[in-house]
Amino acid sequence: MMYKEIPKADSKVERPQNPRSNANIFEIVTYMWMSNLLKIGRRRDLKETDLYTTLDDHKSSSLGDQLEKIWTSELNNANLANRKPTLLRALIRMFGVKYIFLGIITCILEIIFKVSQPILLGELLEYFNPDNPKYSDIRYAYVCASGLIISLFITTVIQYSIGQEILNLAIKTRVACSSLIYRKALFLSTKALDETTTGQMINLISNDVNQFDLALPKLHYLWIGPLQTIVFTYLLWQEIGVSSLIGIATLFFFIPLQGWMGKKMSQTHLKTAKKTDERICLVNEIILGIQVIKMYTWEKPFSKLIKYLRKMEIKQIKGSIFIGIISLSFKVFQTRFQLFVSIILYILLGNYISVRKVYVLTSIYNMLHVSMVILFCYSLLQVGELIVSFKRIEKFLLLGEKDQISKCCSKSVISVENDVIQSLITDDKIKNENFENETELDDDYDIVILNITAKWTDNQNSNTLEKINLTIRPGRLIAIIGSVGAGKSSLIQAILRELPLYEGRISVRGVVSYASQEPCIFSGTVQQNILFGSPMDKERFKKIIDVCALKSDLEQFPLGDETIVGERGITLSGGQRARINLARAVYKQADIYLLDDPLSAVDVKVGKHLFEKCILDYLKTKTCVLITHQVQYLSDVDRIVLMDNGKIVTEGSYNNLKTSSFDFANLHGSSEITHIENEIETNNINNSNTDSRLISSLHGSNNSIISSKYENQINDVQSSKPNKILSIQSSKNTLISYILAGGSTPNILFCIIMFISTQVLTTVSDIWLSIWVNHEVYGYHTLLNTSYSNNTLVPSDSNSASLLLSNFQRDYAIIYAILMVSLIVTATIRCTIFVNITTKASINLHNQMFNSIIRTTMFFFNTNSTGQILNRLSTDLSSVDKILPNIFMDSIQIALFISGTIFIVALTNIYFLIPTFIMGIIIYKLRDLHFNTSQGVKRLEGETRSPVLSHMNASLQGLTTIRAFRAEDILSREFDKRQDLHTSASHLSVCLNQGIGVWMDIICIIYLCITICSFLVVDVHGGSVGIVLTQVVALLGRIQWAVQQSTALENLMVPVKRILEYTHLPLEDTISSTTVKRRPKGWPYAGKIMFKNFNLRYSIGSPYVLKDLNIQIQTMEKVGIVGRTGAGKSSFIGALFRLALNEGKIIIDGVDIHELELKDLRSQLSIIPQEPVLFSGTMRTNLDPFDEYPDHVLWNALDEVELKDFIEDLPDGLNSKMSASGSNFSVGQRQLVCLARAIVQQNKILILDEATANVDPITDKLIQNAIRKKFRFCTVLTIAHRLNTIMDSDKVLVMDFGKIIEFDHPYSLLKNTDGFFYKMVEQTGKDTAYFLHSAAFESFKKVRPPVDEKI
Repeated sequence: MMYKEIPKADSKVERPQNPRSNANIFEIVTYMWMSNLLKIGRRRDLKETDLYTTLDDHKSSSLGDQLEKIWTSELNNANLANRKPTLLRALIRMFGVKYIFLGIITCILEIIFKVSQPILLGELLEYFNPDNPKYSDIRYAYVCASGLIISLFITTVIQYSIGQEILNLAIKTRVACSSLIYRKALFLSTKALDETTTGQMINLISNDVNQFDLALPKLHYLWIGPLQTIVFTYLLWQEIGVSSLIGIATLFFFIPLQGWMGKKMSQTHLKTAKKTDERICLVNEIILGIQVIKMYTWEKPFSKLIKYLRKMEIKQIKGSIFIGIISLSFKVFQTRFQLFVSIILYILLGNYISVRKVYVLTSIYNMLHVSMVILFCYSLLQVGELIVSFKRIEKFLLLGEKDQISKCCSKSVISVENDVIQSLITDDKIKNENFENETELDDDYDIVILNITAKWTDNQNSNTLEKINLTIRPGRLIAIIGSVGAGKSSLIQAILRELPLYEGRISVRGVVSYASQEPCIFSGTVQQNILFGSPMDKERFKKIIDVCALKSDLEQFPLGDETIVGERGITLSGGQRARINLARAVYKQADIYLLDDPLSAVDVKVGKHLFEKCILDYLKTKTCVLITHQVQYLSDVDRIVLMDNGKIVTEGSYNNLKTSSFDFANLHGSSEITHIENEIETNNINNSNTDSRLISSLHGSNNSIISSKYENQINDVQSSKPNKILSIQSSKNTLISYILAGGSTPNILFCIIMFISTQVLTTVSDIWLSIWVNHEVYGYHTLLNTSYSNNTLVPSDSNSASLLLSNFQRDYAIIYAILMVSLIVTATIRCTIFVNITTKASINLHNQMFNSIIRTTMFFFNTNSTGQILNRLSTDLSSVDKILPNIFMDSIQIALFISGTIFIVALTNIYFLIPTFIMGIIIYKLRDLHFNTSQGVKRLEGETRSPVLSHMNASLQGLTTIRAFRAEDILSREFDKRQDLHTSASHLSVCLNQGIGVWMDIICIIYLCITICSFLVVDVHGGSVGIVLTQVVALLGRIQWAVQQSTALENLMVPVKRILEYTHLPLEDTISSTTVKRRPKGWPYAGKIMFKNFNLRYSIGSPYVLKDLNIQIQTMEKVGIVGRTGAGKSSFIGALFRLALNEGKIIIDGVDIHELELKDLRSQLSIIPQEPVLFSGTMRTNLDPFDEYPDHVLWNALDEVELKDFIEDLPDGLNSKMSASGSNFSVGQRQLVCLARAIVQQNKILILDEATANVDPITDKLIQNAIRKKFRFCTVLTIAHRLNTIMDSDKVLVMDFGKIIEFDHPYSLLKNTDGFFYKMVEQTGKDTAYFLHSAAFESFKKVRPPVDEKI
């Protein structure tokens, strides 16, 4: 939830105590403290309640507080030193000492214990050298073997313990940075918000902070690797002298190469991050505006745009993956190539090779490969990406903040002292020295606005507010009125300090509360939405429910005020959202209430109740600023402020303005009719219908902290929840699906052949070297001994000796060289093909998923949170793009290496297969035990990440409300709670991987012990012993790595599976192509609409929302649709667009719409929605995304809605940038843009879904006139919010409980004094009812002969 959880919910959520906090040293080292979790994971799938409580030192709140304090100190120090603050300094201060200490321990481990292993191996191999005096000393051999085993055991235990501590530090760094990023987001200034996007901020906490987990564990090898290289170089010199330098030189050749690769990786990561930001930002907009996209049939242009952004993103990712895959391929040939050049040079210098020399070299080069090629180069690659992430996070943290109370003060939800608040909101960019003498004003007024000029961005041509002067006395009710775009909401934003001032000052004395124009509803309970962190006062809460007209609604909800509402209040009607939004503002104990048009979204009866009971009565002692278009209430306010074009035109009392020469009188006169809303909310809502709507969205991103009493609601709809489409397909099937998505079968087969060929060449080269050594030691020395025994003279000339050696070794060297070259070429080809296949798989999976999402039913979006969908398209996709290819490549490579090792061992002694088989079974069982739990934890890690992303997204959507309520600290703590849950899962995931590693290495050490003992008992050639021991020692680390990587691969099948689930979403209802009719040319011809035996519901098994509709709407008829909340008005419109499950027939001009393709149907219907939706891009793309119309058509449409001058004043006209969701336009202007869209389309049928709810009477009149003029030959259906807009309609359709109650001309309906419509009109009041009757009569006279009848 978006705020403090209610105690009832808290008490129900209990998690088991983390056993790690009380574990002893043995349990910590062996990870036995996780045994209970492993048992549970083996029995059943893990649930969130199985996750342990977060460790105290991993808690997000404490880590966030600590880093925030250090970062603030860093900002101050940097300011004093006149330097740029860096996040790295802050993190070093926080974690640096421990991280360096762990690095020193790792260095000791690598330099002392690991260096001893090749020395002990060499001494052990000397036992198998027939020329060595130690050949017969079995006890010395056992000592060396014991030393080797003990060294390996100590290395394993310490290495994993230190590794775990470093991983813990990485987790803490990630958690602390995420918490700091979220806190920063809550305080960003308007200018800073314009410089970044929601997508970028979500990307920071979903991708960038993950670089700490990837980079920090191996970062120490950037300095340990070179130190270890120096020590190993000395050992190599001892073995082969000057020839060792060529091997080391070969190693150093790869280091600059890796450095260049790291630099390229850094560059591509930065480019990728930018492209990912763009894509995620647009995807977020698409999800939020999906219904409008479907109605306008804009799926194709948006899909095309997303595919283009994805193509640009994958172009950068491909380069990054190729670098990573090439780096992995160095494992295959670099060590062997170093060994090859060392041996060739050594024998060219006239030396001969021995078992000890070859396999000590092999062992050293293997270790150097791990420390330098794998770890050092991995760190080099990761440090490049880490630097990019550091810069992105740092840039974000250095963005400007909104002027406000110091953060330490904002952590209290108690009212702040007046003088503190006064100092908070004063003296911003004061340019007029006379203001210094104005402080006396501040004591007499709650709000003082002196000569302010303000605009949202620096590059804005005109000022949003200009030369505004306004003073408001305590306890007064001030109404701010004006046309769309006049600056009314901007004035409130300036008071809230959201709109930056360029001149003047604003002084506010007292605690402020705020109700936004667009209701800000968070996923959670109704009670939580109203309290919003304030303490519960039952009497006050009960009173607020009454004055905000919510009592009847709550009585109908399943759990009253504890009923859960969906994300963005998706389960509530527009009126209910507006009233809960108002209730939140009024519940807060404040001195000043800023109410931004709270009466527009409710019907006249409820609006009157809200104004009289809430604003006039309950807030009578408070200062209240009310923006409204409901001019009928102005006679009751203390003062009226009329704004136009960012300026105050006039102000005064109602009577003064009414008698003034200003045209306010005309404005009010017209509003006698125009203010009336038609949606009479009597709250007699159908219980079953309401319940189904409420329940349908219970599975938001917040169910992790829903109390058990809500679980009954959830369980009732579990079977119909679309995001639980988890297919039963196994990981193998998922992997196959992933591979097949990567390309054609021939390409995949060729890639498999290249993998096998690479391993065959690797194994053959190793065996060939062993044969060479055996021949060298046993064959050549036998020849020499034979020559001496036969008194054959061996040439004493050194050149002759070299010639003999060359002849003896030439064939072996040539074949070895051919094998090396073939290996390098094959490995490179393999990499290229593999990268092509994986990137193509990523592109195809994304495109399939996005196409499926954008074409699925609206029910899916109503029952899945934005965070859940974004998680698939951000974090899951990022795993498939960047992590999966490397893991997949490594897993295949290791599996083939182990197969090669087993083949070599079996070739040496077939009986070795017996212990190998036994060890294989043990490893398999351990892996099986580990896998189920690991996969369960990994799944939970993904699931617990969604609420974190949703919380961030929802917070950014409701940022103004959050800041107005000083709820930043409450929301930060809630973010920390959600992150703690995710941290618990990610920590367990890390520990499971470390634990399996420890046990696998111990098993391999036992296997190595058995192998050595068997060699000491059985007579075997030294070359065979050397190859087996070096391979088995290498196996030591690689078995656990193989298990870890294979588990990681299967775990990565979870995001692949989650993506694949979204590729098979139920598509919107279309009949198979064989029965679909092609849209007749020119259809619809006239706009005649007929409903026959029509019913509608939102999902199979849910109640019908529309029932047994039979109605006929004639050509060019103007039909108004009215009814109470839940009557089915919006569902009636949804039926025409086929947004739900339609049953029956809807015939338009003789064609059943269910026989048409959706795009053919929807493209012929124009709609102006209740909540105007614009998308980032340009004005042109928002009017004409298909680029079908010339400029003059677009300009004419804008001219019709009186926006032409405004758009022309923008820097780039039609190509002017549109912010996300059109936030740089007022709500009314956005509505006019939607009308311009409809004018451009020129369709025969126009639908208005309460389109004038958020505009002033003048703009309403403008819209109505434009509709009458431009759509006079069209059929127009209007869900009316103001009754005057439908009184001149040809007919009015009255609905209730999903059925048609009345349908006739409004005048005819008003003649029935017992009718539903008559009662609605009478409820508006005597004067207004008279105007409405008159309007109906005048309309009736136009179509029929006048009748002599009194109104």
